Amino acid sequence: MEGYYYVYILVSEKDEKKYTGYTANLPLRFEAHNLGKVASTKHRRPLKLIYFEACLSQEDALKREKYFKTHYGKMYLGKRLKSYFTGQEKTYE
Repeated sequence: MEGYYYVYILVSEKDEKKYTGYTANLPLRFEAHNLGKVASTKHRRPLKLIYFEACLSQEDALKREKYFKTHYGKMYLGKRLKSYFTGQEKTYE
């Protein structure tokens, strides 16, 4: 959808680490990550999109991204994604 900014969480299928980012074009950004065009994730491919939120402004998306990178944000995501991680070998904290 146009006019939204997306905060997203990726998980590496290689090292099982998470990556948090934001973008105005989620499909294009996800493709860039998996094609190795994003320096911070290019050696961690393949990546899987496990969560996203839509925000009405870039400022809100950036604030949300920063929150997700804090201790409390990681706790929130752990609870929010509990059903995703159920059955996974490792937990993501």
